[in-house]
Parts: sequence; structure tokens; C-alpha cells
Amino acid sequence: MANEEKPLVQSLRIDDEKAFDALFRAWYEPLVRYAFSFTEGDLDEAEELVQEAFVKLWAQRDTLEFQNSVKAYLYRMVHNQALNRLRAHRIHERYTQHQARQMAQEVEPPKDDPELQQRIRKVLDMLPAQCRHVFELSRFEELKYREIAEQLNISIKTVETHMGKALRILRLELSEYLTLMLALIQFIQI
Repeated sequence: MANEEKPLVQSLRIDDEKAFDALFRAWYEPLVRYAFSFTEGDLDEAEELVQEAFVKLWAQRDTLEFQNSVKAYLYRMVHNQALNRLRAHRIHERYTQHQARQMAQEVEPPKDDPELQQRIRKVLDMLPAQCRHVFELSRFEELKYREIAEQLNISIKTVETHMGKALRILRLELSEYLTLMLALIQFIQI
């Protein structure tokens, strides 16, 4: 750690908010630019990553051990925050896709039930246009969320939001059919 950084770090360790503010002001913008490279062009998410890193820095201020420099430590924190966020997004995407597959299996109507087919079409027509389009690309064209995001030039998070909304509406609007189908399946198994 550079000699000029030692007093700043010591001040930070004893809860000096001015020292923290000085670090924040000095490194916020460069760290946001760095984080931006991890967020696929999402400035809000890049800022959030940096803010989370500074929150973590403040929370751990009394136990901080800088091996190289404050700069290197902050960049490593943002890097780790970004990797954790990417991991969480991947896990969330897999979970959402799993939920969607489960829902598709639940909602998959018998092919010979025109009334139910018509009801599903009616519910899909009720969805907002973008939401319906995302759902149809996922369900009927079997595209992955990343492919949908690229095709529609929207974020994966937006795709997830649209899918969640579509599935909630389908589940709500088709609940009587799902209940009836479950009851029928249970009756057949008895």
C-alpha cells in the first residue's frame, strides 16, 4: 500500500466518514466505467455494483487489509460483485426457465380440447403486446431468454419480467382448467 494511502485507510478504520467520502468521490466514476464492462451496457446496474462494493467496504472498514493499494482493492471488490451478480442472473434464468417449463407442462392443454385452446388464445391476446411476443418466442419458438433479449434488443431482466407476468396471468386466468385437470388426473389414478 502506498504511503499516501495509509492515513486515509487508518481514518477509514476508525469510522471517519470524511475518509470514506474522499474514497467514494475519487473512485466512484472510474469504478462505474469498469463495472459497465460487466453489465452489458446497463449503466444503472453498473452503478448499483459500485454502490454495493462501497457499502461492503464501509461495513468491513474496521477489518480491512489492503495488500497492494486501495485502488486494486476497490477494483477487485467491484469485479467480485459483478461475478456474483452474473452467477445470480444465471441461476435466476435457469430457475425461471425451469418454472416456465413446469408451467408449460401444467398449461399444456389436450390437443383435442378446442374450448381450452380457444381460452388459452384469448388469454394470450389479453397480454400486453411485448409480453405476449416474449412468451410466444419462448414457448412456441423455444428460444432461450438470452436469444429473445438479443432478438428484441432488450435486457435479459426485461425478458424475465415479461415471462413472469405472462405466466402469472395464464395461471390466474386458466386456474379453473388447471384445477379441473388436476382433479381429473387424481380421479383417474384412484
